[in-house]
Order: sequence, then structure tokens, then C-alpha cells
Amino acid sequence: MSNPIHKVLSILRKHEVKHLLMGGQACVFYGAAEFSRDTDVALLASPDNLDKLARAVTELDADVIAVPPFCIEYLNRGHAVHFRCRHPEADGMRLDVMSLMRGLPCFAVLWERRAIVQIGDNEIVDLLSLPDLVTAKKTQRDKDWPMIRRLIESHYVQYCDRADRDIAKFWLAELRTPVLLRKVAEQFSDVVEQVSAQRPFLTEIYNKPDEVVEQALRAEEERERVADKAYWAPLRKELELLRREVIKTQATNNL
Repeated sequence: MSNPIHKVLSILRKHEVKHLLMGGQACVFYGAAEFSRDTDVALLASPDNLDKLARAVTELDADVIAVPPFCIEYLNRGHAVHFRCRHPEADGMRLDVMSLMRGLPCFAVLWERRAIVQIGDNEIVDLLSLPDLVTAKKTQRDKDWPMIRRLIESHYVQYCDRADRDIAKFWLAELRTPVLLRKVAEQFSDVVEQVSAQRPFLTEIYNKPDEVVEQALRAEEERERVADKAYWAPLRKELELLRREVIKTQATNNL
């Protein structure tokens, strides 16, 4: 972990901010490296926890950039709040916080099924669980879909020799690699039926060529992209109104 990200996370922990690392930096922990200058975290949006975050961003010498403002109201509606750090050990690092994400349950559930990783001698990092991170990555952004594929392929490589039915169910629901899907389906044929309502093409995956499976996966991806666009449409409208208000206020103050 690079020092700036380490510094941001250590200060969040110092102030006991209840959070979960997600985004590109979480992908690194799961073996699918992604370069990012952002530290993305899921956050418990409670007054007490936001007070702790306020103290942490003060120590990070961080200010809110763009819109929306740092406010529980916007976090609870699904917006991300963006900070830019000026701390000497994290200068230029962006900290993005969210508390509500499409397709994911409330923070309490995310926290219960989180992954915990130790770095160094006594540093702990709380991560979104891999299934939750995969769900969070199902966006309209082009870069997220190759990352999902790499995340699950990496998980398969790590656990293929000791997989159980629960892991197989996760793979069958999320793998985006026809060859690996076929292998898992053959090994855990009794699990296929449990996932086939979500992915009907699995019922005949043994006989379907890779091209047909790839086509089904592309259709699945497109549905998620459309759903993500629909989810963000009203939120983007709110942000645009906020931007206009900020510009209007600045113009008035300059008169």
C-alpha cells in the first residue's frame, strides 16, 4: 500500500471512523491491482460517525471539493462526498465517502460481512467483502467490468483447490469467463440450478460454445449499465442544481 493511502486510512482509524475500504484500493487487496489516487470508503452515516470523520479530515487538512457539501442528508440519498487532502504525507490524495450504493444493503450488513486484512505489524484494514465489492463495481463505467472479471478470476485461482458449495455459488453467479464457468458448473452441477434463475444460460452451459456464453454475459453487463444510469440520473440532476447554486452564490458575492 502506498504511503499516502496508508496515511489516510491510519488517520481514519485513529479517529475511530467506522468505514470500509472499497474501490480500486480494495481491488489491490483482492489481487486485482488497479492504480488509483483516490481512497474510496463506505461510511456509516450516523451523526457520531460523521463527527469522527470531520475530526479525521481536519487532521488530513482536507477540504470538500465540488458538490455536494459534507452533509448526512446527501450521503443518505446516495451521493458521494469528495475531499482533497493537503497533509504532507497525503498531499493531493482524494478521499471519497459514500454510505448508500446501488444494489448493496445498509452499512450495518456490509460491516457484518466485511473482510479484515492486517498490514504491517498492527495495522488493520476493513474491506468491503468481495461479493459486495463486485456488486459495487457493476456500473456504467467501462473500466469496472474488466476489473470485475479479474477480481473473480483471482479469487478462483486462490480457492479452486478448496472450494465449497458457497464459493461455487458465488463463482457461478459472478464469473465472467466462459471456460471457468464451465469448469465450476461441471464440478458443482447441483449448485447450477440454484443460480440458473439469475443466469438462465447456465442450464445449458456444457453444450454452449464460448461465443454464445460471451454474448449472454455482454447482455447481462448491458442491463447493469442501463440500471446504473437510471439510478444515477436523478442524483446527477441534483448535483447539477447544486453546482448552479454555488456558481450563482459566488457570482453574487463578487458583485
